[in-house]
Amino acid sequence: MLKNKTALVTGSTSGIGLGIAKALARQGANVMLNGFGNVEDAKAEVAAFGTRVSYHGADMSKPAEIEAMMQAAATEFGQVDIVVNNAGIQHVTPVEDFPVERWDAIIAINLSSSFHTSRLALPAMKAANWGRIINVASVHGLVGSAGKVAYVAAKHGVVGMTKVTALETATTGVTCNAICPGWVLTPLVQKQVDAIAATRNMSNEEATRQLLGEKEPSMQFTTPEELGELAVFLCSPAGNNVRGVAWNMDGGWTAQ
Repeated sequence: MLKNKTALVTGSTSGIGLGIAKALARQGANVMLNGFGNVEDAKAEVAAFGTRVSYHGADMSKPAEIEAMMQAAATEFGQVDIVVNNAGIQHVTPVEDFPVERWDAIIAINLSSSFHTSRLALPAMKAANWGRIINVASVHGLVGSAGKVAYVAAKHGVVGMTKVTALETATTGVTCNAICPGWVLTPLVQKQVDAIAATRNMSNEEATRQLLGEKEPSMQFTTPEELGELAVFLCSPAGNNVRGVAWNMDGGWTAQ
């Protein structure tokens, strides 16, 4: 379905980003990976689907490096048809104690980087009259949680930016949507499980049940593979008129 298309997926050497990259490659897309995980393993997993795979190590907090990555992808593959903005970091502290440098870093990586990739990709997408921008927001783009002021602010911003981009491309073949996962067992979330286990003196399994039980009625993690299939749908002809949506895959979190 995506043969001869090129997807750039940020934060894609592990977790959600890698799951989405593999799903797009399975549909025939060439993929530009980005991130700080195990690059060679990630490239091998994506290349197993027979498409071309490349990597750029841009620091997503730095606009100049993002611009260099976008240019590298266009040079290598012709143009970027699909952008998946997935890179993200987290820090948990009450507002009054939240370190200013952590606020700045989270806003830069979780929000501003999506703006930079989008502004750089849109001209070529509009010229081709086809493109997909998929912003991986979070359930925290729809609701809040204590201790996560920068993350929640950034993800709400991503949802707002998604709507504006969708409106500005509404009469074109370019769409922009957000995916809003609940708990996904990524390295980022595993750190939160480990912290609960340590501070409350319980097993990892008990900490997992407690984490899910507080927010997610399904009591199960969403998987990177499920999120990858949602991204494939948004890139398919069936997604042609899905525009500006914040699509939660959260086990019932926001239904409460």
